[in-house]
Amino acid sequence: MSAPAPLPELPVLPVTFRPTRTRVVLLTVGAALFVVLVVVALLLPALTAGERSVFMITGLFFFLVLLLLSRPKVVAAPDGVTVVNLTTTRRLAWAEVLRVNLRPGDPWVHLDLADGTSLPAMGIQPGIAKAQAIGDARTLRALTEAYGTGQDAA
Repeated sequence: MSAPAPLPELPVLPVTFRPTRTRVVLLTVGAALFVVLVVVALLLPALTAGERSVFMITGLFFFLVLLLLSRPKVVAAPDGVTVVNLTTTRRLAWAEVLRVNLRPGDPWVHLDLADGTSLPAMGIQPGIAKAQAIGDARTLRALTEAYGTGQDAA
């Protein structure tokens, strides 16, 4: 029989969880793509001013999309959890979070809520940094158990 995983030491709040490596890759690719499209627009002599501006606007558009994809995070504070996903932000009291789930194959953590719904928390995702995501999920689970009253309500 295997021993259960040791509970992580609780961090000092507030603490922010985010997919750091994924964020670095997205922002680097976005900046490089923007720079390449601007350089191409400036170096091609056959382009008109309108075509040059379309190249630059396209580069800016791609950068902004990748910036949006790098936005997700989960912030744990003494009074609750803030989940920032691509286009939404949701503030939850600790009592609203019953369970933190990160099952094998899941693209990110899911929070089971007291109202019977599940909220994706894209700020903890095992894509590039699986070990970091597992550690962050365990820490968030331990914080939920320490600060929440959701276990009593279940």
